[in-house]
Amino acid sequence: MKQTPAGGLVYSTEAGRMCPNCRRPVAACSCKQAAAPAAGGPVRVSRESKGRGGKTVTVVKGLPLDAMALALLGKQLRTACGSGGTAKDGVIEVQGDHCDTVMAALQKQGYAPKRAGG
Repeated sequence: MKQTPAGGLVYSTEAGRMCPNCRRPVAACSCKQAAAPAAGGPVRVSRESKGRGGKTVTVVKGLPLDAMALALLGKQLRTACGSGGTAKDGVIEVQGDHCDTVMAALQKQGYAPKRAGG
């Protein structure tokens, strides 16, 4: 058993990794459901280059998905664009200017994306 300095259990040989918030096994974590954003706003697709050393990325925000579904959709979008990227904090980033490709892929998935920015 491994414990954090604050006394929270990190790993148990019985259940594996433990969630630091709800102190349950990660597979049965109740925090994942609470962290899912609520559906309501439109899905926004924009192009950004600020804070990235001049490199352009396509950013998708407003998806009503949990972390696992967001990562899966991010993988599908990166594959459709033939590019790298990441999915974290409720945002999908695809390297390069692929706004049109991402919007078409999101429409095929059943979302109604809107172009944000310029």
